[in-house]
Amino acid sequence: MTQRSIPATFMRGGSSKGVFFHARDLPSDRAEQEAIFLAVIGSPDPYGRQLDGMGGGISSLSKAVIIGPPTHPDADVDYTFAQVAVDRPVVDWGSNCGNLSGAVGPFAVDEGLIEAPRDGEAFVRIHQTNTRKIMHARFPMKDGRAQVAGDLAIAGVAGTGARVRIDILNPGGTRTASLLPTGHVIETLDGIRASLVDAANPMVFVDAEALGCDGTESPEAIEAKPGLMARLDALRRTASVAMAMSATPEAAGLAVPKIAMVAPPRDFTALDGTTIAAEQFDIATRVLSMERAHRATPLTSAMCLGVAARIPGTLPNLLARAVVGEEVRVGNPSGVLSVGGVLTRTGDTWHADSAIVFRTARRLMDGRVHYLPRTPS
Repeated sequence: MTQRSIPATFMRGGSSKGVFFHARDLPSDRAEQEAIFLAVIGSPDPYGRQLDGMGGGISSLSKAVIIGPPTHPDADVDYTFAQVAVDRPVVDWGSNCGNLSGAVGPFAVDEGLIEAPRDGEAFVRIHQTNTRKIMHARFPMKDGRAQVAGDLAIAGVAGTGARVRIDILNPGGTRTASLLPTGHVIETLDGIRASLVDAANPMVFVDAEALGCDGTESPEAIEAKPGLMARLDALRRTASVAMAMSATPEAAGLAVPKIAMVAPPRDFTALDGTTIAAEQFDIATRVLSMERAHRATPLTSAMCLGVAARIPGTLPNLLARAVVGEEVRVGNPSGVLSVGGVLTRTGDTWHADSAIVFRTARRLMDGRVHYLPRTPS
């Protein structure tokens, strides 16, 4: 079979990387898009390395993005995210990638899709189509392009970069009916207490201690612990039904809801060998993504955790250090991630007005990516 090629850009956004496509360059049929993404990223790969594609063998490096004209009156561009499974022919469209969200604005400006000042601050309104939410991106411009150099350090990413501020407006209820899909701050799932929260992306938060962990484990230690991964995935699938996201546990999506173990702050060693003191963060978390233990924290998961920690009675709220101000500092395998949020309460109902985070982004390569088509399941 002869290889095909398509225009593409390889971008880093936060602690993720993905292949960016213009909607105009892709077929409109979703199945055809999936076949292209699987081939470009290099999935399925039974060796888990994606050596025959652009992926990196883990969920944070196995992603595709479509950027197109806006279909929402309050947006400048549409942004659609695709999570590509590493070891199976599956593309999941059910969530957003918060890290790659940080690359959307710079990509759109540099591609000439919207106007921005030659120097100063760019402002891009983004319609996130997977979650049906509006995001605002603000970042510096230099000589007519998105600035790359800066002083912001991101846990899990070497060096520093220009600050990209992302505001997700009204982040509650991305895939479910509300911020608290079941109406309760705590549910019991198969004998384990859990908080089910939908902000930026739907999440299942469980107490690490209830599962024999302390919240400081490395991803490798989590995956090596007998029965833990299967137990967490079973809880995640049960929660999917409770959140009305799937009719049965078996029908639950791979990407969402995600599940995270949470724990009070305690000292731990980050993946780069740095010692993180308990005083440096407010709550510890270890997140599963696409049935793997994440090496950082998916940004939308951290944003959801930051919102949940502000709602009295949730597990994150009960386990976290008392939160002062808008910032919640999240301890994760790669270090500490700070997220912000604004919540209001009307009677007994909580509403998330916004979720805020800062990322860096950089264009790594552009041109044409070559692929041999593959068939999704």
